[in-house]
Amino acid sequence: FVSLLMDKTLGTDFEDWTHWLPCDRAIAVQTTAVSDPIPYTRSIARESGWQWRIPLQTRVGNGLVYCSEFMSDDEARDTLLANIEGELITEPRVLRFRTGQRVKHWNRNCVALGLAAGFLEPLESTSIHLIQRGVIRLLQMFPYGGIVESDRTEFNRQMDAEFRFIRDFIIMHYHVTERTDSEFWRRCRNMDIPDDLKHRLDLFRDSGRVFEAEFDIFRENSWTQVMLGQGIEPQSYHPIVDMMSEQELRQFMQIQGQKVDRVLQQLPTHQEFIDRYCPTTAG
Repeated sequence: FVSLLMDKTLGTDFEDWTHWLPCDRAIAVQTTAVSDPIPYTRSIARESGWQWRIPLQTRVGNGLVYCSEFMSDDEARDTLLANIEGELITEPRVLRFRTGQRVKHWNRNCVALGLAAGFLEPLESTSIHLIQRGVIRLLQMFPYGGIVESDRTEFNRQMDAEFRFIRDFIIMHYHVTERTDSEFWRRCRNMDIPDDLKHRLDLFRDSGRVFEAEFDIFRENSWTQVMLGQGIEPQSYHPIVDMMSEQELRQFMQIQGQKVDRVLQQLPTHQEFIDRYCPTTAG
């Protein structure tokens, strides 16, 4: 977060997005595993933020992302510790952050990667992806006859677009919530959102359409699952849907479900797979 060169030396401006993503702190702790690991990470909504639970082979990573305007550090600690399993391996640690990005990821002869470039809360765990994409883009545009402005402009355009698509996808999780049980969630539900995100939501709500855009790492299924899961139902649909009756559709889905069940019965459990292919004895 220090950004010694891009911020302290070059004074590159920072675009703050906390008015859309108000969570500004996280508290993290590791605990012992009390059962075989489940094959997915859990994200659990809390009163003023959300909790993560990441099962590892020998321990569990836990944390709470929250907004300090609505929850104190002590309250966050109590909330997290009341909703974990196993014994503490580490002491709870508070992390402070500001959501946003540098207005230029490449400024003069300095390229910002990782936390020096910006930060988006780990609801979708995109930090490593953004580092990798930044490195790849830098290699693609690396100067061979001196730095030219067009390379810098294109690098910044692509990084900016990718950051904004991820930002909008995370904002959507908060904004389309049906929760109204706390001031935090009411604010998220009623806040103004970026125009591009509003268009996406309106388009899906009106017609069920989802478009894929360049530099958007989330595909059609990702956007659709969140919107449907949060109760957004399209008001119309493509007429080709009427080519199959509802009874035929139900029968088709039942057959597909049976096929999936048969395959699942032949697969090892998550723990069996780990034991066979990637066991570890490290803590």
